Amino acid sequence: MSINDWFKQREGRRYTVSAPGCPEGKPGDGLPDGVWRSCPQCKRTLYQGDVARCLSVCPHCGHHFELIARDRIDAIIDPESFEEIDATLTSTDPLRFSAGKPYGATLEKARETTCMTDAALTGRASIGGHPVVVGATDFRFVGGSMGSVVGERIARAFDLARDERRGVVLVVASGGARMQEGILSLMQMAKTSAAAGRLAQAGLPYVSVLVNPTYGGVTASFAVLADVIFAEPGAMVGFAGPRLVEQTIRRSLPKGFQSATSLVEHGMIDDVVPRIELHDRVAMVLDYLMPDAAVWGGDL
Repeated sequence: MSINDWFKQREGRRYTVSAPGCPEGKPGDGLPDGVWRSCPQCKRTLYQGDVARCLSVCPHCGHHFELIARDRIDAIIDPESFEEIDATLTSTDPLRFSAGKPYGATLEKARETTCMTDAALTGRASIGGHPVVVGATDFRFVGGSMGSVVGERIARAFDLARDERRGVVLVVASGGARMQEGILSLMQMAKTSAAAGRLAQAGLPYVSVLVNPTYGGVTASFAVLADVIFAEPGAMVGFAGPRLVEQTIRRSLPKGFQSATSLVEHGMIDDVVPRIELHDRVAMVLDYLMPDAAVWGGDL
């Protein structure tokens, strides 16, 4: 495309800004995709720029939209403090699994659409000035499921934090163990749990933030082994989904079953924290739980 054609195409596009005079819920016709989005909770039509400024939270009802892993990390750490680790680890297809389509094709599609090598993103960062190893799982990548690479990255995150005397903060969204890797994925539950145990034995803090949804083997392992467990508003957390639980016990479930609010009431998690408050709340926890560097003879 020549530069003249590019300018002609650019002039033909229609752009928009947030117009105060525009009737609520009636943004107008002919606007490009991605400018407006509908809130599934309050049903209002929202200007995407306003939602982005609120960390992808509806400014009217507080509904928390999904975020990609890097945005979740950026929302919780000190600005520009993230340094990724273990980026070169990638999944293979050890079982040559195929159901509907080959597992290898599923991985390739996930890498293409997410620009990630697997569902977990981990690295060094700081929160409130405290050095931490931070991580997040991305539900877009095969449902944020835990296969060999996700388990390895999480276990390495715990071990790195122990070696460097850092805390660990993980933001978790997952459908559970990755069925395409069979027993190899189930082994990650034990591996990540053992790594979390080693961190605890070293006297270093671990904070997890459960977001919507968090289920299966991830819930049954490292996600709920933290010293402090927070959840975002609206997060659904459990081992099996509500439908399967109802079919198993043959009873209707109470309203709000497995919701973050219900889990606080029943003592499974410590608090429900809005996304905009997470940085300060996690920093406060680290203020209390991070050991004095002088005690360990470290350099932090």
